Amino acid sequence: MKPAGVVRKVDQLGRIVLPKSLRKRYQMNEGDPVEILVQGDHIILERYRPKCVFCGNMEDVSEFKERSICGQCLVEMNHLPRHA
Repeated sequence: MKPAGVVRKVDQLGRIVLPKSLRKRYQMNEGDPVEILVQGDHIILERYRPKCVFCGNMEDVSEFKERSICGQCLVEMNHLPRHA
């Protein structure tokens, strides 16, 4: 993890402002979802990318009934026996 050399204060509502140069560099626009991760003592922000609810894959992900599912898991589900 490379430090950006930028220090920001947390406001009364717990918000911080990401500098425009970082938002531009990492293609983060107003309204984009951001995922907050924790690793040890570190808080990591990254652009949110939907993951398959079954296998965690981030490639070829679609939404189905407000859940994310990848193409491979969808194919596997189509081969499951159907119950009457």
